[in-house]
Amino acid sequence: MTAFDVQITFDCADPAALAEFWAEALGYRLQDPPAGFASWEQALDAVGVPADQRNNASAVVDPDASGPRLFFQRVPERKQVKNRVHLDVRAAPGLTGDDRMAALEAAAERLIARGATRLRRFEPAPPMGHGHLVMADPEGNEFCLD
Repeated sequence: MTAFDVQITFDCADPAALAEFWAEALGYRLQDPPAGFASWEQALDAVGVPADQRNNASAVVDPDASGPRLFFQRVPERKQVKNRVHLDVRAAPGLTGDDRMAALEAAAERLIARGATRLRRFEPAPPMGHGHLVMADPEGNEFCLD
């Protein structure tokens, strides 16, 4: 079996802002500019990207290089319906009950301060349900705090 390098792509209106949000949410960092450039501005200047097109794309990467790269690309249309695929942000691994929900609530408050919206709370329902929060990023893309 062949291993594949996976990238997750977000269509969005503001790639730079959404990249910053997800970097904060996941502990990622903005992708470095190409080799030989001290900044993205220098790199974009060198290849002649006009100023009005410099927020057409952005990307964030896992600082440990173990998680997938997230790529954000500007599209003209806004989000229309519920996501068919979403991210689960593991904000309370190994925790159960009240401790789990408190950790999820703390993560939710941190992300709400960065522009997220809380959509729903699902209480723990043993034996299978551990409780989670459904959130939306600043552009309305649903994700779960799990």
